[in-house]
Amino acid sequence: MRALTARSGTLEIVEMPTPEPGRGQVRIRMEAATVNPVDLATRDGHLAAFYGPRERVGLGWDVAGTIDDMGPGVTGFELGEMVIGVSDILGLPSKTHADLVVLDTAAVARAPRGVTPVEAATIPLNGLTASQAIDLLGLHEGQSVLVTGAAGGVGGFAVELAAARGLRVVALASPADEELVRRLGAEWFVPRGADPGPAVRDLVPGGVDGAIDAAIVGAAALEAVRGGGAFAAVVGGTAPTPLRGTRVANVWIRADGTRLAELAALAETGRLNLRVAGTHPLGEAATAYGRVADGGVRGRVVLIP
Repeated sequence: MRALTARSGTLEIVEMPTPEPGRGQVRIRMEAATVNPVDLATRDGHLAAFYGPRERVGLGWDVAGTIDDMGPGVTGFELGEMVIGVSDILGLPSKTHADLVVLDTAAVARAPRGVTPVEAATIPLNGLTASQAIDLLGLHEGQSVLVTGAAGGVGGFAVELAAARGLRVVALASPADEELVRRLGAEWFVPRGADPGPAVRDLVPGGVDGAIDAAIVGAAALEAVRGGGAFAAVVGGTAPTPLRGTRVANVWIRADGTRLAELAALAETGRLNLRVAGTHPLGEAATAYGRVADGGVRGRVVLIP
C-alpha cells in the first residue's frame, strides 16, 4: 500500500506492506484524510522530541473510510461499514495519509449518515480538540468563553460546541469572518488585531469565565479572562503564565470513540458545520500541504485516494 511519510522535512510516498489489524483493531480503507497544521509540524521535525529519532515518520491524524478487515475481539462494527477515526500516536511509520489505516476501535466511530467521506474526515482531530478544550474549562451553562481563531478548524468547532452547551461565546477572528462566526453561534465579536483584554472586557465586564486559545494569542488572550477563570491553550507548550489564579492547561488531544460518535451525531443532524476547502489525491499531497502552509484556508484541505 501507499503511505505518505516525512524524511528530513521532505514528503515521500512509499510502498509499505499491507497492515494487519490486531486484537481490538479495525483496518480502514481510506476514502478521505484531512491535512492539519500538526502534519506540517511533523513533516518539518518540530515534534521529534516527542517520539525520538526516526529516519521517516508517517503523517495524518484524521480518516474517513470503510472497514475492510477486523482483528480478534472486535464488536460493534461490521465489514464494509463507513467510519471515522483519529490516529493520536506520534512517530508511527504509517498513519492516516495512506491507503489503509489500522486503528484501535476506541479511536473509531460510525461516520455520520448523509455526509460525504470528505466532509466526515474533517471531524475527528479538530472536533475532539475543541470538545476536550471545552471540557478542560469546566464551565457551566450561562458562563462566557472567548475563542481565538474562531473561524479556523478547531476554533469554528469550539464556537459551535460551546454555544450548544449553553455558553456565551466571544469570537476573535478576522473582520471578514464576523458573519461566519456569528452564524456558528458567537454572541459577541472581536476583530483580529484588537487588543483582546480591553476589547473583550468592554463586551463582558470583568472578563470572560474562560478562553480557548486556538490562534496562539497567549498572554494577551489571558488578559480577557477574569481572575480565577480558566484558559485552554490548543497548541502544546503555548500556555501562558497562570496570572490572577487562572487555571491554565494545554489541550493534549486523545482518541475518544465515544465522544467522536457524539460529534458524528451532531454532524448528522446539521448541528456541526463541516467545512471543506478542497480535495487533492494522495499523489498530490505536496500541493495539499502547500495550501495549508500558505494559510488563510477556511475549511480543511482533504486528501483522497
